[in-house]
Amino acid sequence: MVATPIGNLEDITVRALRVLKEVDLIAAEDTRHSRILLTAYGIRTPLISLHEHNERERSTLIVSKIENGMSVAYVSDAGTPCVSDPGYHLAAAALENGIRVVPVPGPSAVIAALSVCGFPADQFLFYGFLPPKSNRRRRFLESIRDEEQTLIFYESPARIADAMQEIHEVLGDRQVLVARELTKVFEEIRRGKISDIAAGMSGSKARGEFTLIVRGASREPVSITDDEIQTRLLSLRKGKSLSLRDAVADVVRQTGLPRKRVYDMALKIFSGSDEN
Repeated sequence: MVATPIGNLEDITVRALRVLKEVDLIAAEDTRHSRILLTAYGIRTPLISLHEHNERERSTLIVSKIENGMSVAYVSDAGTPCVSDPGYHLAAAALENGIRVVPVPGPSAVIAALSVCGFPADQFLFYGFLPPKSNRRRRFLESIRDEEQTLIFYESPARIADAMQEIHEVLGDRQVLVARELTKVFEEIRRGKISDIAAGMSGSKARGEFTLIVRGASREPVSITDDEIQTRLLSLRKGKSLSLRDAVADVVRQTGLPRKRVYDMALKIFSGSDEN
């Protein structure tokens, strides 16, 4: 599985070039697209297509070629195979037949955009392309509204304006990075509030796929009295529907309060209980 440039052909790795020259066959998402890269580096390895519409059939064929002694590299149109690109069925078929699948790492729009977003990157959630229909997109966004990790999506030019508007309406006016045409001549990276960037997209005819990075939900500690903590804990523990530990965790999650404060309060309330 060979990662290839997402735009600038200079981003190919030395190892990727060597592998593409040495293998017997290159399977490519689009042979016409990949031939541009190969020609630029004087690589004449034979090509075969493997895309989303023929991946299952071609995977069987390629596995048989490997079993007969051929070495094969797979490249998608841009970036790392399987990351919102074909390649999954081929990798799975190879592994099921005891064939070693080797990653040759390199460019990825997700990681490239994440590295310049300025948001926490120790934890992030990548969701690929958002659902194309508005109602499904809204339901999906509602399901991740409370996620605190940095959120990453892909979006098409045709849907970017509507998607940005719905992200604003459902997730709120958070900070966002919108990247387009990464590493290419007309690379564009915009940062700011969703409302500001979405307003600039209204009615425009965007080109190139987009990578969106949205800051995760912030959980600010709420102002709450000891009596209110006690009421919440008693409610959660009513009928022992939750253990003491789970009740404490639930209150901490809801309020953002320090766990020690909530736990100490719980111990006072339920002193003598045989359940911890």
